[in-house]
Amino acid sequence: MALNRQTAGSSPEITFGGDLPTGSFNLQKLDAAKYVSLYDLVNKPDNRDALIKTYGNQGITGFLQLVGATKSIGTNDEVTYWEETRLHKKQAGALATITAADTTVVLTASSLANVIVRDNDVVLVDGSERALVSISGTAITLTSLLSGGFSALASAEVELPIVGNLYGQGTDQPDEFIESGIVKRVNPFMIMKDVYSVTGSQATNIGWINLGGGDYRWYLKSEGDTRQRFMDKREMMMLLGQKVTNSSIGTAANPIDGSEGYFSAIEDRGIVNGGYISALDDVDDLIKVLDKEGGSSEYAMYVNRIQDLKLDDLIGAAGDTTTTGAAKFGSFSNSAETAINLGFRSFNRAGYTFHKHDWKLLNDPTLLADSDFAGVAVPMAQVADAKTGDKAPALEMNYKASNGYSREMEHWMVGSILGASNATKDNVEFHYRSECNLITRAANRHVLIKKS
Repeated sequence: MALNRQTAGSSPEITFGGDLPTGSFNLQKLDAAKYVSLYDLVNKPDNRDALIKTYGNQGITGFLQLVGATKSIGTNDEVTYWEETRLHKKQAGALATITAADTTVVLTASSLANVIVRDNDVVLVDGSERALVSISGTAITLTSLLSGGFSALASAEVELPIVGNLYGQGTDQPDEFIESGIVKRVNPFMIMKDVYSVTGSQATNIGWINLGGGDYRWYLKSEGDTRQRFMDKREMMMLLGQKVTNSSIGTAANPIDGSEGYFSAIEDRGIVNGGYISALDDVDDLIKVLDKEGGSSEYAMYVNRIQDLKLDDLIGAAGDTTTTGAAKFGSFSNSAETAINLGFRSFNRAGYTFHKHDWKLLNDPTLLADSDFAGVAVPMAQVADAKTGDKAPALEMNYKASNGYSREMEHWMVGSILGASNATKDNVEFHYRSECNLITRAANRHVLIKKS
């Protein structure tokens, strides 16, 4: 190739034809703004192909399995389960004003259906004074057992414990009996879906990032992330789901019922702790409520970082009376080492053992870090089914399935590439679907901790 000098201001001219470039070059002074080094064109960039996990493992699934939630098959559009009511009930009503030394007072029930005492029952008035019951419609006359009568008391809405009854010699048996109470609960299934798509061209492109095993096809990363997001959202809906009562959601042909999640179950009929647990007095207040609700002897507490630190502070301030040495570890095969290896720190108070664990979901700034929720305390014990007497886990995940077909985690492909041959479009779609719900048994024994 000849080097041809040209007059100033003329333009270089290069033409490529065949295998080798031909043409003429003009000789110019170096200009940093225009000059491109040959090395810049032929040298391979120093690319580091490892994908950095900037935020660590971002998946949040696993909570339900860790707290012992079992998997069961559902065979209808909803799950029905049964819970017993309290063995003893209080008589509610409006108590008339009592003047000191009155020997009778009338308690008025709101309706006949709400009269649960019987003639000759004995109730406690004002916490300690015993009275015998006689009934006329919704008017319940209370007669003091003592000749000195009752103490003075202002009229108020009250609930009186029924502690027993009294009958005279030679009298007949009661003509009324009490039927056992039971509550029927129903929770619909919810349907969740997602999809990811890639074209044939993109599926064969090789990128800069090693996704593992020397595979550089980026669509594999996107498809895996879609699957993980779907699994995360499925678990979050089992935690945060609600039954839909807004009639504008869904249609008559395609109703959307929603499903009661774990938090909703506790908010509806469980224990809600309004504020962080930051002192032993707060723990004691919670224990008093657990006593009333027949709480389990062991609880797993999954909490956000702020609640985690506050619990560490109160445990440290309390000293040896609340250390792991005093705790029970029945849920971990009686091994403190097992609890520690699983990330739990445990403390004991008034016969209750609390195993606390940090909960990633409540610390994630893209999920629940800014929510009102600070944690939960899950009873680490089975409950008895009121209808059959069988022992059952406190939490149960249900998935629709029948005759070998399961809707727990459906995954299929539609397209004409990557092994799919059920469509003509030059792509493939990855589809995901799940029909599931969560059953929270004896929600009155579960605790939801809110920030305020």
